[in-house]
Amino acid sequence: MTLTPEQQYQQSWLERQDYADRMQPIIGSLYRNHGIEICIYGRPLVSASTIEIIKAHKTVTKYEGQKLRLRESFEFLEIISKMNLKPAKIDLGKLAFRNIYKSSGEGLSKEDYLKQELASIIDGEGIEPQDVVLYGFGRIGRLLARLLIERNGPNANLRLRAIVVRGGKDGDLEKRASLLRRDSVHGPFNGSITVDNESNVIKANGTYIQVIYANSPDSIDYTDYGIKDALIVDNTGIWKDEDGLGLHLKSKGTSKVLLTAPAGGQIKNIVYGVNEKDIKPEDNIVCAASCTTNAITPVLKAMNDKFGIKNGHVETVHSYTNDQNLIDNFHKAERRGRSAALNMVLTSTGAAKAVSKALPELHGKLTGNAIRVPTPNVSMAIMNLNLDKSTSREELNDYLLDVALHSDLKDQVDFTSSTEIVSTDLVGSRYAGVVDSQATIVDGDRAVLYVWYDNEFGYSCQVVRVMQEMAGIEYPTLPK
Repeated sequence: MTLTPEQQYQQSWLERQDYADRMQPIIGSLYRNHGIEICIYGRPLVSASTIEIIKAHKTVTKYEGQKLRLRESFEFLEIISKMNLKPAKIDLGKLAFRNIYKSSGEGLSKEDYLKQELASIIDGEGIEPQDVVLYGFGRIGRLLARLLIERNGPNANLRLRAIVVRGGKDGDLEKRASLLRRDSVHGPFNGSITVDNESNVIKANGTYIQVIYANSPDSIDYTDYGIKDALIVDNTGIWKDEDGLGLHLKSKGTSKVLLTAPAGGQIKNIVYGVNEKDIKPEDNIVCAASCTTNAITPVLKAMNDKFGIKNGHVETVHSYTNDQNLIDNFHKAERRGRSAALNMVLTSTGAAKAVSKALPELHGKLTGNAIRVPTPNVSMAIMNLNLDKSTSREELNDYLLDVALHSDLKDQVDFTSSTEIVSTDLVGSRYAGVVDSQATIVDGDRAVLYVWYDNEFGYSCQVVRVMQEMAGIEYPTLPK
């Protein structure tokens, strides 16, 4: 019986749904039980729906000009699920596409090809999990909690043990749990959350989170809760220098401190993907810089490596933040006292100068400013750069696409060629920044780049990567 075009399409769609349905439990099991994160050309598949898995496969056509069928990638996923692997991020799409369409591993069976490509993570020993304490439970603290809970399982190398907040009143624990459960920007928590008031504990998807009430970083004995050598992630922004952040290290059961805001003094400002190797085992206080510094530095590094940067200006169009007023009221900073929900507010940013802390070769070459706008999340950096050599729009975009797909910055830099994308489309992006290629302007040795970034979630993903580096956790992305 000859099928009509409509019937052929429907049959093809049902086949894709079937393979995506079969992939889901394998992907989940690999993640929970082995610490293996499966993605397709950088698009994460962990906790992805059937439709999201299908859509992730469609991105392969966008980048390669050729389809990767789910029935093709499913064969590779099944083989991976039977291998004994160390925790890693595995790009199933690249592995399958290279083997099928680019003759990588030619002459080898699929099993032997995967053994060759994944050799560095086969049969390795795990490491002792790192206890993590979130000091402060605001926007970034709660997103970090979601990311750490998402990674919970027998092979979780970062183990969320506690959160610390200021003195609790009646109903405080339920309020904290409710804010973790529901988020106006990032949507509902994917799972189950319960509260144990007697023990001051939040239980979330198998993660047992002790809630500790304290007014000072040096007033807690974490060992009372079975916590040892903890990495304290300070999300409060109250303490920003060695003396202040050093208070954490006076509490029993701590070993290192990570600040999720720009730091002062001689504290190392780390942008993962650019200078994380500057972190030494003896560094016990480190800063993850700002969301904007994380968004622009990887792209600036890529541009400087290829074209050289004489100088430039970075203008940030930034969503409003909690330090602004909802309605007009007194504020110690200029302009920030005006209603954040009603105004574009011109303000300053230290992000351009902070770039040089992670990328010293750009010291003194960049200026910056910021405009806060009436959106709750997702921001944009507009980089006006004078280059050492001339280029074209096509050459520059092709280069940044290659950076996003194949370079050491592929986890930091994403690339879109959509002419319809707007800020809300980037909510939940796990990249430090997303190059909007359709907005790129090039005139000889002058280029203007537009880089989107989820200033909450994308930044939180960068923070987790710095946490792994501080804990000595190797989490490679394969294939190389």
